[in-house]
Amino acid sequence: MYSNKKGFTLIELLIVVVIIGILAAIAIPKFASTKDKAYVAAMKSDLRNLATYEEQYAADNNGAYFGGSATMATPLQGFSPSQNVSITVTNVAGPPSSWTATATHSQSAKTCDNGVTAQGVITCT
Repeated sequence: MYSNKKGFTLIELLIVVVIIGILAAIAIPKFASTKDKAYVAAMKSDLRNLATYEEQYAADNNGAYFGGSATMATPLQGFSPSQNVSITVTNVAGPPSSWTATATHSQSAKTCDNGVTAQGVITCT
């Protein structure tokens, strides 16, 4: 007599589900931190580009820097940051004139700061 039983047992299916659950528990937090690192990288890149643009603007305008807020939809003096990044530029009074900038990303709780007064060091918190 031949037995034509095909398929998986309940135990085999439960073991597969447990293994998939363990893999998901490991992978999901790593994916979330990778996304946040990408958002911070976008903010840092935009601040570096802004620093170059500010120095070019100052060279063309007798050492004066521009200030204000910039998004991709509303550029500032021709400077447009990456998608979902907002940058606020603040002029610092006094000779010599200088500036600071803060970048935020709509998908991240972190902010990044840069400016002439910080000697170009970008810090993210």
